[in-house]
This record gives sequence, structure tokens and C-alpha cells, in this order.
Amino acid sequence: MPKALKSKGTEEKKVVHPYSRKAAYIARGVIKQERKEKLKNEKALRLNAIGEKLLWFQSQLDPAKEEYTKQDACEIIERYLHRFDAELEQIELVNGIKGRQGRLHGSRENVIKQTVERERALYEGNGFEIPDIINCKHLKTFREWNGDLKKLPNIKMRRVSPKAAGNVQKDVQQKSPSEELQEDTLFEDLDAESPDEDL
Repeated sequence: MPKALKSKGTEEKKVVHPYSRKAAYIARGVIKQERKEKLKNEKALRLNAIGEKLLWFQSQLDPAKEEYTKQDACEIIERYLHRFDAELEQIELVNGIKGRQGRLHGSRENVIKQTVERERALYEGNGFEIPDIINCKHLKTFREWNGDLKKLPNIKMRRVSPKAAGNVQKDVQQKSPSEELQEDTLFEDLDAESPDEDL
């Protein structure tokens, strides 16, 4: 007896058994695809955060200034760490109104405080990462950046900490050996003039 010819449109797909090797293969593919999507989304979020930070620093640059010192960079970072002050004041004003129960915008306030604490710890620890505005060549590249996240690798970054800026200030304020000698003799003269008191 001849087999009945099946038309192509009416063919049914075979159902895959849930415990078969083919089902495990399909499940691994789905998990791999989900992992790729998750990594892609995390990378996009991280790049957006870096992009916003760089745009803020770019807006703080003085167009007339051609060169920045480490001290200037530290001042800009301090302004960056205080960027949420106005928003925190508004939240405090809203929460300070009499007759209100509970705290409004409490979660936003907590997020801001945690962010600022984390950034402050980074700044005072290993250093805060900012665009390299101290190097003139990298500063020029950063000024020309138009906010395109694909061009982020072209922008050189640098870690700046208040310790490094403090060392620069100490170097500038160091006295010459003749000035130190004059101060030492001055203190010796004052010690000789003051009478010793026995108690």
C-alpha cells in the first residue's frame, strides 16, 4: 500500500521531550542568550553613568583656561561631590513641614547619601577617576568630545586624590634653607629670653 503524501503546509512540528538532549541543548541556548542580554544591559548602564559624569565635568571646564593643576582638579571634584546638595535641601524642606507623617522621598535621599559616601571614600582613598584635564593634549581631546558613548575609549582618565594635591601644595610652600635657619635662630633667641619657671 502506498504511503499517503503529506502536504508541506499541514506538517506538524515534533514536540520535544522535556528530558531529552535536544531540550537541554535548547535550554542552554536560552540561558546563554539571557546572560548576553544581561551583560549588554549592564554595560550600557555603566557607560551611561560614565557618560553623564564626563558631561558634568565637561560643563565645569573654563573655556579660557588652557591648563589645569592637580589643585584645580581637586576643586572640581569637590564641586562634583556636592552636586546633590540642592536636592537634599529640597527633600529636607518637604520633610520639615509640620503635620506630615513619615519621610517623603526617603529612598531617593538614601541613594544620594550612599552615592556621595562611596564617591568620597574613593576620592580620599585611592583617588577619584576623572578625565585627564591636567595633561594639555588629553584636555583638548576631552573638550572636543561631543558626548558620543562610542568615543569614550578616546578619553583618557586619571585618578586624583587630595593627598596628591596636598603634596603639590607642600612642595610649593617649602621654604628655602636660609629661611628655615632664620626661623630656628629666632626660636632659640626667644627660648633664651624667657625665664624658666619652677613649679
